[in-house]
Parts: sequence; structure tokens; C-alpha cells
Amino acid sequence: MAEILVLYYSRHGAVQEMARAVARGVEEIPGATARLRTVPAVSTVAEAVAPDIPGEGPPYCELKDLKECAAIAFGSPTRFGNMAAPMKYFWDGTGSLWLNGALAGKPAAVFTSSATLHGGQETTLISMMLPLLHHGMLIVGLPYTENDLNTTASGGTPYGPTHHAGAGRAVDATEIRLCRALGHRLAEVALKLTRP
Repeated sequence: MAEILVLYYSRHGAVQEMARAVARGVEEIPGATARLRTVPAVSTVAEAVAPDIPGEGPPYCELKDLKECAAIAFGSPTRFGNMAAPMKYFWDGTGSLWLNGALAGKPAAVFTSSATLHGGQETTLISMMLPLLHHGMLIVGLPYTENDLNTTASGGTPYGPTHHAGAGRAVDATEIRLCRALGHRLAEVALKLTRP
């Protein structure tokens, strides 16, 4: 069984919904299973600490989750064309995995949500790829063979699924299908790479 880590940070719930759709897509592929994880918020007060276990939702990600999984999909809200600070903080703490090459050769994918239509989604997705490339991971995107990518009036890019949250706009059916398609594709690639 290829276990795919779906790691996300979500402030208002859209990225969490996208992560669940990616995980559903992973689990629709025979031989693949999803491991859903999140990261805690970053406090502006240096002394503040989050509990070890979140009050609700999936557990916080640990470095062993990255090592144990065959592939990684990670999602973050867009913050001025970049990933959110909690996700950046998490990746900044993965130096020991980089030093050992623990993630090299594993497939990885990214997804994001922004409050505005032109809020820097594509630059956010690319910024999210940077630590993955430094770890030697193989980037998996969405090809234009996904029909929704050609017809969407909402979110979606070849770099990964996107969502325009606007003023409380829900993740729509097209965006969900693109998230599931990413889960399918990532699981399929992981299975090809892990089969003897």
C-alpha cells in the first residue's frame, strides 16, 4: 500500500476542504491510502505554544510523516503570492531530512486558495515547490488532459488546484474535481515509483 501524505494549513476552511478532496482522490486509486495532517498556527508572541494535539481535525505533521509516506501533497492559503507562515515554518524545520536525502525521488504536488481572484495563486504554488525541489522531490502537476482545466471559470492551474475564496465563496464542484484529479495522479505516480 502506498501511503500519500496530504499536508495542509487552513485558516478559514477552504484549503482543508481541498485537502480532503485530494485525499479522496488518493483513496480512489487501488493500492493507495491517504494520511491527512496539518500544521499549527505560528504565533507572533514568541512564548506562545500550541497544544501537541489539535482540538479538532487531523494531527499535526511530524518529520516521520514525511519520511514514511511514498508521496506528499501540500496545501496552503495564499499570502501575498507566497505560502502561509505556518507552512513555511514547518518546511524550514525539515533540514535534517534534507541532509539525509530522505525525500529525494518522492513525488510531490501542491494546491492553494486565495481570497481574491488574482491573489497570487500561481506564484504561491511555485513558492511551495521550492522546498520540494531542494529536497529532490519530483513535482507532479495537473496536465491539460484534465478537461476541467480547460473549461474552469473558477480555480485551477497546471501547477496544481486552486480556489478563489472571495467573500466566503465555497470550493465549487470543478475545484473539487481538480483536487481529486491531483490525488489520483499523485497516487498513480507514487505507485509506479514504488512497485518493483
